[in-house]
Amino acid sequence: MNDYEVSKEITARIENEGTFHAPHGNQIERYEAIRQYITEVKNFVTRNTPPSREQSSALTALDSATFWANASIARNEKEV
Repeated sequence: MNDYEVSKEITARIENEGTFHAPHGNQIERYEAIRQYITEVKNFVTRNTPPSREQSSALTALDSATFWANASIARNEKEV
């Protein structure tokens, strides 16, 4: 097994990703707005595509988009 040197930036990123980030400011409202918007998109997709593996994949991708958008807010905004 190799032991690669890990940069301070990567170490900090890993620590940040593994830390609980309590919401602050208007973050909760924005998390909810993202979820509501993605729910509308999911409903549009299910009304306009036949039930299928592809439809399921599209819905899963939208779940991922919700997670990553909210993670972007949680992990990258500092409380002021």
